[in-house]
Amino acid sequence: MAEIAVPDGSWTFNGELLRIVPGSGKDIDELRRTLGEVRVPLEAIAGVAFEPARKGGHLRLRLRKGADALFDVAAGALGPPADPYRLAVPKGRVGAAEYFADEIRDTLTVYQTPSGPCDDYLLPVPDVPITASAGDGAAFFDGERVRLEWSGWAATEKEKAGPQEFPLSDICGVEWKPQSGMGYGTLRFRIKGEAPSAKPPQKDLRCVSWGIQRFGGATVLVAAAVLARLPREQPELPAAPAPGADDVHDAVLRRLAELGELHRSGVLTDEEFATAKQAMIRRLQEP
Repeated sequence: MAEIAVPDGSWTFNGELLRIVPGSGKDIDELRRTLGEVRVPLEAIAGVAFEPARKGGHLRLRLRKGADALFDVAAGALGPPADPYRLAVPKGRVGAAEYFADEIRDTLTVYQTPSGPCDDYLLPVPDVPITASAGDGAAFFDGERVRLEWSGWAATEKEKAGPQEFPLSDICGVEWKPQSGMGYGTLRFRIKGEAPSAKPPQKDLRCVSWGIQRFGGATVLVAAAVLARLPREQPELPAAPAPGADDVHDAVLRRLAELGELHRSGVLTDEEFATAKQAMIRRLQEP
């Protein structure tokens, strides 16, 4: 088992499941607190990397398209500190973070886990009913209908039009983006038979917008809940080639050599090295 725990949260990987738990400090973003613990199965992972920075860096997880509605609808726009799939790592834990990323990558290699699109979600979709508010309104979704209600910050056009409501069967798409620079953050719904709106978000009746909150609170979870319940095209997945025994054998041997080097350099304790070594030997012995 590999684990890294820092003030931003903890990631634990047992070879089959990555358990992501946000930190408990006051600086943890509202979205991550709302989302809580996330359990990511190995088959949902497309890749992982450690991204170094001057004061440490980030562990960053990349999921397969179609595996998680939240990851898909955010489309990479969630940055720290809101992104549940990114962990801020202080300078003193860089070595452990690099080892952790290597452990997941090697497991993906050994088990030849596909990285292409999924034909079904592999992570739980957000529960309904679900509500989120930001900027000029609030979005409600009960699994069958979306309702937008305007706040006191709404433009005159929205106030005059009043609350908007449309059934899920009328929705053909949902778009979400965070506030950036002088632009608005938006949660926008596309309706069948309607051309994309050319109106600015503060006047678009299909859109909740905000200009102050960076990530719009939990609005991205509403977007994910709707996206998860829309029909989608089923991708044709290419048949994965059977892994060659020599390839698996070589990958495990390379990993054992890397573990030895990490142990000698002091990154891994005796106990961590013994546990990781036993896990890799078991993989080597598998048929």
